[in-house]
Amino acid sequence: MPLRRNIRSMLSNDIGIDLGTANTLVYVRGKGIVVNEPSVVAVNQKTGTVVAVGTQAKNMLGRTPQHITAVKPIVDGVISDFEVTEEMMRYLLNRAQHDTKKFFGPRVVVGVPAGITNVETRAVRDATISAGARDVHIIEEPMAAAIGIRLPVLEPVGNMIIDIGGGTTDIAIISLGGIVVSKNLKIAGDRLNNDIINYIRNEFKILVGEKTAEYIKVAIGSVTELESVAHTAESAPSPEAVIRGRDLVTGLPREVVVTDADIREATRQSVATLVEAAKEALETTPPEIIADVMHRGVHLAGGGALFGGLADLLHEHLKIPVIVADDPLTAVARGTGVVLEDLPRFADVLIKNDDALPSAKL
Repeated sequence: MPLRRNIRSMLSNDIGIDLGTANTLVYVRGKGIVVNEPSVVAVNQKTGTVVAVGTQAKNMLGRTPQHITAVKPIVDGVISDFEVTEEMMRYLLNRAQHDTKKFFGPRVVVGVPAGITNVETRAVRDATISAGARDVHIIEEPMAAAIGIRLPVLEPVGNMIIDIGGGTTDIAIISLGGIVVSKNLKIAGDRLNNDIINYIRNEFKILVGEKTAEYIKVAIGSVTELESVAHTAESAPSPEAVIRGRDLVTGLPREVVVTDADIREATRQSVATLVEAAKEALETTPPEIIADVMHRGVHLAGGGALFGGLADLLHEHLKIPVIVADDPLTAVARGTGVVLEDLPRFADVLIKNDDALPSAKL
């Protein structure tokens, strides 16, 4: 077995991909995470060619001429534009292997949201193969995230993880290599951005873009009032940020100051829905696993885990310890890497591929 593994590593790369709505991360076995790019592609509508991918394309959002369109081919965690996704995957695979090209195409493990349909799964598999992969395995993102943060997913122990990405939030209870209870929400980073855009439009009569909403969410966003601010309100002002946008009344540029209280009000309903979904997942969990979760705590992964005060808010409502994973943004990508290290051991956690054509294997 070690000899076969060494021969395979010489002839083919092993690559893990976290195919996210906001960002796509690529893990190469033996190197770690080598690519972390926004899931954005800029396309020239006149020629149909790809102009830019990743960070370069994201910088074009809202700034392109009419014949160039910057698009997000992954919406709510699933492929919305197959051809553009294929181009993005080809770019990412080539970039990941630019100095380590092998004889055969790479073996790839791709993370997808929990509960996606067979058609959506097949679309991910086909896009990856079309982009140059030799062998494709699909894993659900909450499972990959749990593996990435080293939870004992294969043991008869209950583990609860909430993976808050850009397009979806996956809430999963995991035991014995399977997902016992799962909930998939369309409330995640992008929804919070839209909440902020709508709130600023309604309250300040200013139209701002998605990049501005993302900026103030990261800079001053929180779901609970910061204790330091609450206890020293007279001496310390609330966190605030200056934003610029188009005045909806005059049509001219205008800037306003927004505070963390504005962000809390803007995102209040979406955050409440997320908390309620976590409660519902626990309500349908078997009692023995509930006991394990109470002892081990709830683990937060994904970019949304960094949203200020979210862990404390969940702890307050669930009455269970809530732990933010180390480097939560890369948890899924790291999980695909762990799976690639010992694919036979983790075979049962992968989504089965009964209808796909047989792939070449070494």
